[in-house]
Amino acid sequence: MNNSKICATCGTKYPVYYNESGCLICEDDRQYVPLNGQKWTSDFDLAKMHTVKIHQLKYNLFELIVDPVFAIGQRSLLVISKSGNILWDCIPLLDENVIRFIEEKGGLQAIAISHPHYYSNMKDWAEEFNCPIFLPESEKHFIVNPTDKITFWTGEKVSFWDGIELIRIGGHFPGSSILSLPNINEKGIILCGDTFNLSLSMKHFSIMYSYPNKIPLPIKEITKIRDKVQQIDFDEIYGFWPYQNLLTDPKIILMKSLERYK
Repeated sequence: MNNSKICATCGTKYPVYYNESGCLICEDDRQYVPLNGQKWTSDFDLAKMHTVKIHQLKYNLFELIVDPVFAIGQRSLLVISKSGNILWDCIPLLDENVIRFIEEKGGLQAIAISHPHYYSNMKDWAEEFNCPIFLPESEKHFIVNPTDKITFWTGEKVSFWDGIELIRIGGHFPGSSILSLPNINEKGIILCGDTFNLSLSMKHFSIMYSYPNKIPLPIKEITKIRDKVQQIDFDEIYGFWPYQNLLTDPKIILMKSLERYK
């Protein structure tokens, strides 16, 4: 842990030598710089004010959440798998409690991230657990804190082990992805970050170019996404915020949501 700069709006960590005034992630039109300007914090201050809370969602799925909420407020999901554990998405805080917990569960064999808003402090996580980070090559220009732990991928998916697949969906970013876990329950589970964004009513998903700025996607892009989703089997879906656990008819709800884009 060091006092590198951390964007207080999106939680992205920059290296010590970063001298620019703004956050590359927030200056992109899919994110935003607050009206009162760019704010920064540090590892030290973040750890002083926050902790990582761990909650079990299933026998082999845990959520990791920064408490109290910081920046975007996303969660990471820890997948416990026979042939190796995978961290889905990244959170800006890595404290001793979560390090100890993950080590007790067998460590990490891979980190997979849905899109650049959750690159966060991925370098710290990868170097702590000595594991690769899988990122689509299409978004490599959003990496602000490089590490040799990054493995770039192209094409439509990455096949891990135990049937787990990292699948390119597109939409929010060209490389926006989901993690498919086929062997956890009858039809499988999807971890989606905000590649699919579940409404507070739990009855609708949206897919947008920018969620905070309310910028829609072209209909032709939604059509491509709908065709991809139709081919994936699942009966549970877990999104980027803690309330986004949809355990009843998620595919029906997702497909109906996509059909509304016409």
